[in-house]
Amino acid sequence: MTDLRFYHLTATSVEQALPLMLSKTLERGKRAQLRFVTAERLEAVNQHLWTYEQASFLPHGGPKQGRAEAQPIWLTLDDDNPNQAEYLFLLEGRAPDVLQGYEMVALLFDARDEVAMAAARQHWKTLSQDQHLRAGLSYWRQTPQGGWDKQR
Repeated sequence: MTDLRFYHLTATSVEQALPLMLSKTLERGKRAQLRFVTAERLEAVNQHLWTYEQASFLPHGGPKQGRAEAQPIWLTLDDDNPNQAEYLFLLEGRAPDVLQGYEMVALLFDARDEVAMAAARQHWKTLSQDQHLRAGLSYWRQTPQGGWDKQR
């Protein structure tokens, strides 16, 4: 069963939270895919992952770099899984359409983004109505310190 996690960001932005989440993913020996709605946001996050911290490095690539199979973190607009990621991160309110093959799917949404909040609410409603998916569904709210509290 796929672990479906909703991450409600209240203390930091997606750009601030994502590097830590991706670092933990790699520490666990897992591969990740970040799925976006727009090419502009994909490119902005791509640049951010190169520069977010001078002393750190998150190996990643996307369609411009190619060689998906060699990338532990793959940024994409597509629904396929060319880097064989176990963890899927959905951004910009991206719908969780393709869940099979992933151990964990994380929907990240910022409390300051009303569009993302509305999309997350709709995704939660849709997923919670599916009897097979409901058991793997969880909601995580960010603490003021930037950690996470599981709410359900």
